[in-house]
Amino acid sequence: MKLYGLLGKTLSHSFSKKYFTEKFAALGLSDHVFELFEIPFIEDFPQLLDSKSPISGMNVTIPYKEAVMPYLNGLDISAQNVGAVNVIKFMSDGSLVGYNSDYYGFKQSLLNTLKTYAMPIPSQALILGTGGAAKAVMAALADIGTSYAIVSRDKSKGHYDYSELSEELIKSHTLIVNSSPVGTYPNVNDAPNIPYHFLGSNHLLFDLVYNPETTAFVQKGAEYGAKSKNGLEMLHLQAEKAWEIWNA
Repeated sequence: MKLYGLLGKTLSHSFSKKYFTEKFAALGLSDHVFELFEIPFIEDFPQLLDSKSPISGMNVTIPYKEAVMPYLNGLDISAQNVGAVNVIKFMSDGSLVGYNSDYYGFKQSLLNTLKTYAMPIPSQALILGTGGAAKAVMAALADIGTSYAIVSRDKSKGHYDYSELSEELIKSHTLIVNSSPVGTYPNVNDAPNIPYHFLGSNHLLFDLVYNPETTAFVQKGAEYGAKSKNGLEMLHLQAEKAWEIWNA
Protein backbone atom coordinates (compact mmCIF):
# COMPACT_ATOMS: atom_id res chain seq x y z
CA MET A 1 0.00 0.00 0.00
CA LYS A 2 1.11 3.55 -0.76
CA LEU A 3 -0.14 6.05 1.81
CA TYR A 4 -0.66 9.75 1.14
CA GLY A 5 -2.36 12.31 3.34
CA LEU A 6 -3.19 15.84 4.36
CA LEU A 7 -1.71 17.37 7.52
CA GLY A 8 -3.81 19.93 9.36
CA LYS A 9 -5.70 20.74 12.52
CA THR A 10 -9.36 20.62 11.44
CA LEU A 11 -9.93 18.82 8.17
CA SER A 12 -13.65 18.13 7.94
CA HIS A 13 -13.85 20.69 5.10
CA SER A 14 -10.99 19.11 3.16
CA PHE A 15 -11.05 18.76 -0.60
CA SER A 16 -7.89 16.67 -0.84
CA LYS A 17 -9.10 13.25 0.30
CA LYS A 18 -11.98 13.12 -2.20
CA TYR A 19 -9.80 14.53 -4.99
CA PHE A 20 -6.95 12.07 -4.59
CA THR A 21 -9.19 9.08 -3.84
CA GLU A 22 -11.01 9.72 -7.13
CA LYS A 23 -7.70 10.28 -8.91
CA PHE A 24 -6.28 6.99 -7.64
CA ALA A 25 -9.43 5.16 -8.79
CA ALA A 26 -9.28 6.78 -12.24
CA LEU A 27 -5.64 5.72 -12.61
CA GLY A 28 -6.35 2.19 -11.42
CA LEU A 29 -4.08 2.63 -8.38
CA SER A 30 -5.99 0.36 -6.01
CA ASP A 31 -3.02 0.15 -3.63
CA HIS A 32 -2.97 3.96 -3.09
CA VAL A 33 -4.78 5.45 -0.08
CA PHE A 34 -5.27 9.06 1.01
CA GLU A 35 -5.92 9.85 4.69
CA LEU A 36 -6.56 12.95 6.79
CA PHE A 37 -3.80 13.51 9.35
CA GLU A 38 -5.39 15.72 12.00
CA ILE A 39 -3.12 16.74 14.87
CA PRO A 40 -3.96 19.33 17.56
CA PHE A 41 -0.40 20.66 17.76
CA ILE A 42 2.52 20.64 15.34
CA GLU A 43 4.63 19.11 18.12
CA ASP A 44 2.66 15.89 17.46
CA PHE A 45 4.10 15.66 13.92
CA PRO A 46 7.02 13.27 14.72
CA GLN A 47 4.65 10.92 16.54
CA LEU A 48 2.30 10.97 13.55
CA LEU A 49 5.15 10.00 11.24
CA ASP A 50 6.12 7.12 13.50
CA SER A 51 2.55 5.82 13.69
CA LYS A 52 1.84 6.06 9.95
CA SER A 53 5.18 5.09 8.43
CA PRO A 54 5.83 4.61 5.60
CA ILE A 55 4.18 7.62 3.96
CA SER A 56 4.64 8.32 0.25
CA GLY A 57 3.54 11.96 0.15
CA MET A 58 1.83 14.61 2.22
CA ASN A 59 -0.05 17.87 1.72
CA VAL A 60 -0.04 20.51 4.45
CA THR A 61 -2.79 22.99 5.20
CA ILE A 62 -3.52 25.67 7.81
CA PRO A 63 -2.29 26.23 10.43
CA TYR A 64 0.89 24.20 9.77
CA LYS A 65 2.28 25.51 6.48
CA GLU A 66 5.00 27.44 8.29
CA ALA A 67 5.10 25.55 11.58
CA VAL A 68 6.06 22.26 9.89
CA MET A 69 9.23 23.67 8.35
CA PRO A 70 11.59 23.05 11.31
CA TYR A 71 10.65 19.35 11.18
CA LEU A 72 11.88 18.95 7.59
CA ASN A 73 15.36 18.06 6.36
CA GLY A 74 15.34 20.46 3.44
CA LEU A 75 13.35 22.94 1.39
CA ASP A 76 12.90 23.12 -2.36
CA ILE A 77 13.43 26.55 -3.94
CA SER A 78 9.64 26.97 -4.21
CA ALA A 79 9.26 26.69 -0.44
CA GLN A 80 12.33 28.84 0.18
CA ASN A 81 10.96 31.64 -2.00
CA VAL A 82 7.48 31.52 -0.44
CA GLY A 83 8.48 30.82 3.16
CA ALA A 84 5.79 28.17 3.59
CA VAL A 85 5.28 24.49 2.76
CA ASN A 86 2.15 22.77 1.50
CA VAL A 87 3.74 19.64 0.00
CA ILE A 88 6.16 17.23 1.66
CA LYS A 89 8.13 14.74 -0.41
CA PHE A 90 9.35 11.63 1.39
CA MET A 91 12.74 10.84 -0.09
CA SER A 92 14.18 7.34 -0.58
CA ASP A 93 16.85 8.04 2.04
CA GLY A 94 14.18 8.85 4.66
CA SER A 95 14.58 12.62 4.56
CA LEU A 96 11.66 15.03 4.23
CA VAL A 97 11.76 17.90 1.72
CA GLY A 98 9.22 20.73 1.69
CA TYR A 99 7.77 22.24 -1.49
CA ASN A 100 5.16 24.90 -2.23
CA SER A 101 2.60 24.16 -4.94
CA ASP A 102 0.17 26.87 -3.74
CA TYR A 103 2.42 29.38 -5.47
CA TYR A 104 2.11 27.54 -8.78
CA GLY A 105 -1.64 27.01 -8.39
CA PHE A 106 -2.45 30.62 -7.57
CA LYS A 107 -0.23 32.08 -10.27
CA GLN A 108 -1.62 29.88 -13.04
CA SER A 109 -5.23 30.32 -11.94
CA LEU A 110 -4.83 34.10 -11.76
CA LEU A 111 -3.31 34.26 -15.25
CA ASN A 112 -6.10 32.03 -16.59
CA THR A 113 -8.72 34.29 -15.01
CA LEU A 114 -7.20 37.51 -16.33
CA LYS A 115 -7.18 35.99 -19.81
CA THR A 116 -10.81 34.89 -19.49
CA TYR A 117 -11.92 38.38 -18.50
CA ALA A 118 -9.53 40.05 -20.99
CA MET A 119 -8.06 42.02 -18.10
CA PRO A 120 -4.46 43.26 -18.01
CA ILE A 121 -2.06 42.14 -15.31
CA PRO A 122 -2.91 44.47 -12.40
CA SER A 123 -0.26 46.93 -11.32
CA GLN A 124 -1.34 46.87 -7.66
CA ALA A 125 -3.07 44.34 -5.41
CA LEU A 126 -4.31 44.02 -1.85
CA ILE A 127 -3.76 40.74 -0.03
CA LEU A 128 -6.14 40.07 2.85
CA GLY A 129 -4.41 37.90 5.45
CA THR A 130 -0.87 37.04 6.47
CA GLY A 131 -0.64 33.22 6.69
CA GLY A 132 1.15 30.65 4.56
CA ALA A 133 -1.31 31.02 1.68
CA ALA A 134 -0.71 34.78 1.66
CA LYS A 135 3.00 34.16 1.27
CA ALA A 136 2.38 32.05 -1.82
CA VAL A 137 0.23 34.85 -3.25
CA MET A 138 2.99 37.39 -2.54
CA ALA A 139 5.58 35.32 -4.37
CA ALA A 140 3.31 34.79 -7.38
CA LEU A 141 2.40 38.48 -7.64
CA ALA A 142 6.05 39.48 -7.41
CA ASP A 143 6.72 37.04 -10.25
CA ILE A 144 4.23 38.69 -12.61
CA GLY A 145 5.24 42.25 -11.70
CA THR A 146 2.26 43.20 -9.53
CA SER A 147 3.08 45.23 -6.44
CA TYR A 148 1.01 44.47 -3.38
CA ALA A 149 0.04 45.68 0.08
CA ILE A 150 -1.00 43.49 2.99
CA VAL A 151 -4.19 44.03 4.95
CA SER A 152 -4.22 42.56 8.44
CA ARG A 153 -6.07 42.86 11.72
CA ASP A 154 -2.66 43.35 13.34
CA LYS A 155 -1.44 46.83 12.44
CA SER A 156 1.69 46.38 14.54
CA LYS A 157 3.21 44.34 11.70
CA GLY A 158 3.31 47.43 9.48
CA HIS A 159 0.35 46.37 7.33
CA TYR A 160 -2.81 48.26 6.56
CA ASP A 161 -5.63 47.45 8.89
CA TYR A 162 -9.18 47.23 7.62
CA SER A 163 -10.13 50.66 8.95
CA GLU A 164 -7.52 52.26 6.67
CA LEU A 165 -9.01 50.99 3.40
CA SER A 166 -9.95 54.29 1.81
CA GLU A 167 -11.66 54.92 -1.52
CA GLU A 168 -8.33 55.88 -3.05
CA LEU A 169 -6.65 52.70 -1.83
CA ILE A 170 -9.42 50.41 -3.06
CA LYS A 171 -9.68 52.07 -6.46
CA SER A 172 -5.93 51.99 -7.09
CA HIS A 173 -5.63 48.29 -6.17
CA THR A 174 -7.72 46.51 -8.80
CA LEU A 175 -6.90 42.99 -7.60
CA ILE A 176 -8.01 42.01 -4.10
CA VAL A 177 -7.06 38.53 -2.86
CA ASN A 178 -8.68 36.96 0.17
CA SER A 179 -6.01 34.60 1.48
CA SER A 180 -7.67 34.30 4.88
CA PRO A 181 -10.16 31.54 5.83
CA VAL A 182 -12.93 34.11 6.38
CA GLY A 183 -16.11 32.93 4.67
CA THR A 184 -15.23 29.23 4.66
CA TYR A 185 -18.02 26.74 5.36
CA PRO A 186 -19.80 26.65 7.78
CA ASN A 187 -19.30 30.41 8.32
CA VAL A 188 -20.72 31.20 4.90
CA ASN A 189 -22.15 34.61 5.82
CA ASP A 190 -18.79 36.00 6.93
CA ALA A 191 -16.79 38.23 4.60
CA PRO A 192 -13.62 40.32 4.90
CA ASN A 193 -14.47 43.76 6.25
CA ILE A 194 -13.55 45.91 3.26
CA PRO A 195 -15.51 48.89 1.85
CA TYR A 196 -17.20 47.04 -1.02
CA HIS A 197 -19.01 50.16 -2.22
CA PHE A 198 -15.71 51.48 -3.64
CA LEU A 199 -15.41 48.50 -6.01
CA GLY A 200 -16.18 48.66 -9.72
CA SER A 201 -16.11 46.64 -12.92
CA ASN A 202 -12.33 46.98 -13.23
CA HIS A 203 -11.80 45.04 -9.98
CA LEU A 204 -11.09 41.33 -9.68
CA LEU A 205 -11.79 39.64 -6.35
CA PHE A 206 -9.86 36.40 -6.02
CA ASP A 207 -11.01 34.30 -3.07
CA LEU A 208 -8.78 31.40 -2.10
CA VAL A 209 -11.80 29.94 -0.30
CA TYR A 210 -13.52 27.28 -2.42
CA ASN A 211 -16.22 26.04 -0.03
CA PRO A 212 -18.80 27.51 -0.55
CA GLU A 213 -18.37 27.92 -4.30
CA THR A 214 -19.71 31.49 -4.12
CA THR A 215 -18.55 33.21 -0.95
CA ALA A 216 -20.03 36.28 0.70
CA PHE A 217 -16.85 38.13 -0.35
CA VAL A 218 -17.59 37.38 -4.00
CA GLN A 219 -21.31 38.12 -3.65
CA LYS A 220 -20.70 41.52 -2.08
CA GLY A 221 -18.22 42.42 -4.81
CA ALA A 222 -20.64 41.38 -7.55
CA GLU A 223 -23.19 43.89 -6.23
CA TYR A 224 -20.80 46.62 -7.39
CA GLY A 225 -19.78 44.99 -10.67
CA ALA A 226 -16.52 43.39 -9.53
CA LYS A 227 -15.36 40.27 -11.36
CA SER A 228 -14.45 37.24 -9.28
CA LYS A 229 -12.69 33.90 -9.02
CA ASN A 230 -12.84 31.31 -6.26
CA GLY A 231 -10.07 29.00 -5.13
CA LEU A 232 -11.22 25.74 -6.74
CA GLU A 233 -9.10 25.92 -9.90
CA MET A 234 -6.09 26.92 -7.79
CA LEU A 235 -6.77 23.90 -5.60
CA HIS A 236 -6.87 21.54 -8.59
CA LEU A 237 -3.68 23.01 -10.00
CA GLN A 238 -1.76 22.80 -6.75
CA ALA A 239 -2.97 19.22 -6.19
CA GLU A 240 -1.75 18.14 -9.62
CA LYS A 241 1.57 19.86 -8.94
CA ALA A 242 1.82 17.96 -5.64
CA TRP A 243 1.23 14.65 -7.47
CA GLU A 244 3.96 15.60 -9.93
CA ILE A 245 6.36 16.39 -7.07
CA TRP A 246 5.66 13.11 -5.27
CA ASN A 247 6.29 11.12 -8.43
CA ALA A 248 9.29 13.00 -9.80
